[in-house]
Amino acid sequence: MPRPVTLFTGQWADLPLSELAPLAKRMGYDGLELACWGDHFNVQEALKGDAYVRDKWALLKQHGLTSLAIGNHLVGQAVCDLIDERHKSILPEHVWGDGDPEGVRQRAAKELADTARAARKFGVKTVTGFTGSSIWHATYAFPPTTQEYWDAGFADFGRRFTPILDAFEREDINFALEVHPTEIAFDIASTQRAIEAVKGHRRFGFNFDPSHLAYQGVDYVKFIRTFPDRIYNAHMKDVWWGKGDGTVGVFGGHTSFGDARRFWDFRSVGRGMVDFESIIVALNDIGYAGPLSVEWEDSRMDRVHGATESAAFCRRLDFPAAASGAFDAAFARENQ
Repeated sequence: MPRPVTLFTGQWADLPLSELAPLAKRMGYDGLELACWGDHFNVQEALKGDAYVRDKWALLKQHGLTSLAIGNHLVGQAVCDLIDERHKSILPEHVWGDGDPEGVRQRAAKELADTARAARKFGVKTVTGFTGSSIWHATYAFPPTTQEYWDAGFADFGRRFTPILDAFEREDINFALEVHPTEIAFDIASTQRAIEAVKGHRRFGFNFDPSHLAYQGVDYVKFIRTFPDRIYNAHMKDVWWGKGDGTVGVFGGHTSFGDARRFWDFRSVGRGMVDFESIIVALNDIGYAGPLSVEWEDSRMDRVHGATESAAFCRRLDFPAAASGAFDAAFARENQ
């Protein structure tokens, strides 16, 4: 049967879940990938007692919704990042604390490990998120940057994330990194290096999101086929590139999303340039049966309109894989 179509709630955290849940159902969604900010999902509250989790599920079921993953991107970002004042605005107060960078990183690591425990208690198998990176600032290799310098960044990631992944293993939960600029892995080559840094830890996989690969020029369908056993979640998110007026390049020119000068920008699903048909074929080929989770971002469109048409687009696009082999298998059976 077709995969469930869900909505990632990170861009809707200004709405209380009690308002978003019925809206999501009206927009055509089967469930929600709950973000761990706003009032959508609170890791520490989930760990305190059974009532919090029970009430969340009661609210979802009241509106005919399910949940198959939770997302803790904001906390994950702080695990490996070089911490600055921007992180304070995205982190829970108990993670930010006094703002001491190493303290923030350690508290973020603990909170992400706690997220695995909360996910098990909530009854989902996947936590989507970010890792941050101590070497993203050196992506453009000047001042001259040696491979040893980058090796040290991947080693830092391995040292900080392996204990987190061990916590995920104890809870039988998968961590799905959204491969993304500013993370330790942002294309296929850096993803392969990140896997090596955690020694192939089986709990380290990916929240496949084509949008962040496409505008970089990375083959996003090849990503699926390169890491078939590590695709734990899939975000449906669109983007266009090669646009703008020629004054802003792929690095963004320090402009804001929605600026007409930009070379690339996120678009409502089906309105950009991502080849979702090829993505569905590849997901079928690798046996992915998880949700198609819309991460809706489009600075130029009303979000209810956009998220509604995105759900319909995904539902229309998706199709189950062949159950009995290739289309010409019938000839072989007939000959028998």
